[in-house]
Amino acid sequence: MSAQIPLALRWPAHQRFASFVAGANAPGIDILREAAHGAGVDRVFLAGARGSGKSHLLIAVCAEATAAGRSAQYLDLSRLGEAAGDTIRRFAGSDVLAIDNLDVLVGDASAEHALFDLHNRCRAEGTTLVFAASDPPTALALQLPDLVSRLSACTQWQIRPLDEAMRRRIVRDLASARGLELDDAVLDWLFTRRARDLGTLVGLLDRIDQAALAAQRRVTVPFLRQLFPPATS
Repeated sequence: MSAQIPLALRWPAHQRFASFVAGANAPGIDILREAAHGAGVDRVFLAGARGSGKSHLLIAVCAEATAAGRSAQYLDLSRLGEAAGDTIRRFAGSDVLAIDNLDVLVGDASAEHALFDLHNRCRAEGTTLVFAASDPPTALALQLPDLVSRLSACTQWQIRPLDEAMRRRIVRDLASARGLELDDAVLDWLFTRRARDLGTLVGLLDRIDQAALAAQRRVTVPFLRQLFPPATS
């Protein structure tokens, strides 16, 4: 099943609770940890903007559950395409099921009904469910009222964004772990000219690291200007 992470790759080592900078999200992390172990609540709905760490946390839940001897599945709805409804209907049978990117179901009646049915089957089987989307259930514009009702009954947590000072510190620390030294001028350039969400910035670090290694150069603002030239019309 292509939407599920193969056994050989689960779960990516960098996506763990320990590597997630919680900030003001510590209470939400505690809820997810307990859910992973089958304690506390058995349905959680995470809402947060792109790059806020939703996928990281869902993978962390699965990894934590697996380490505790529970079976876990991760379903990324954004990878299902037109066959979303059929694929969703084939999922079941694990202790924990993490379902990511619910936004993509909006307007797909078949997929919404499939998710509603999956939710009900999982509840009957005692499966712990963790959902993630950009917005809370009532703001997603889902067309199936019963699905909105079921999702709204979950324990909900809105991921709080990290402030810029914290994001700058994280980017600097991640760069340092790669052997890159980013001075204030470089960070200023990145934060004013590129996307500021942490997920995008971490992705940029990978590209910067590879380019700096290949060119055997320090990371400076002129180097970044060469690596990321302004878009031309």
